[in-house]
Amino acid sequence: MAQVEFRGGYPVAESAAASYDRSDLRVTAGAPFAPDARGERILVEAARQGRDEMLVSAFASRRPDRTVWPDRTWEWVGLRPENGTFERPGSLDVEARDRWFAQAIVASPAMFRREKGAGSLYRLGLRDAAGTYLDGGRIYRLRVPLPVPHTLFWSVTVYDAATRSEVVADQDRAALRSLFDALDPEGADHVDLYFGPVEPAGREGRWIQTVPDRGWFAYFRIYGPEEAAFDGSWRPGDFELQD
Repeated sequence: MAQVEFRGGYPVAESAAASYDRSDLRVTAGAPFAPDARGERILVEAARQGRDEMLVSAFASRRPDRTVWPDRTWEWVGLRPENGTFERPGSLDVEARDRWFAQAIVASPAMFRREKGAGSLYRLGLRDAAGTYLDGGRIYRLRVPLPVPHTLFWSVTVYDAATRSEVVADQDRAALRSLFDALDPEGADHVDLYFGPVEPAGREGRWIQTVPDRGWFAYFRIYGPEEAAFDGSWRPGDFELQD
């Protein structure tokens, strides 16, 4: 199994590591499980490596079906749109399941469907326009074309890459939501959203604070997505560095 190096919460490298024989764990049906010191070390290391491999599936996957559009860095969060169980004909898509549960807690078919008007649409932004992981110490702009194709509302939420929980900063805000924030200026064909450790001048109400030395990622959610959200006629820009 590979050993994974992390920086800012993101996987950055892999190197060869030892693998272990499960028989060394001495698990016997109906008998108390009491591993010796060596067995405990193996279990701790296996848990660490298992977690790391799940994070690779979540944030460093090479699967071509993760990409939403060839000219954008946005990815599908859920790789199995057929159901909420990650099943495919004849097998379970373990990598897709690992990818999801490394980021989230619950799963529902409504989160994965790729049909207009059905449930919610989740897309993952974790890299900028140049393909670099998002950095909490830098300032980014996200240009969103208007109108966003929805029947209910849309939102952008920022998460800490290391904890996969909402970002925690002095601003005490992790999401911008069309239901509560002024994200649809009258007559405008786009809205610019900003992300970074300090608020850009004149961007009040359209900025989420991030934390230096911590990686982050965003979910772009559309509730009640319309056809344009799927056919490519509407697509948000990438995160663009502003500093």
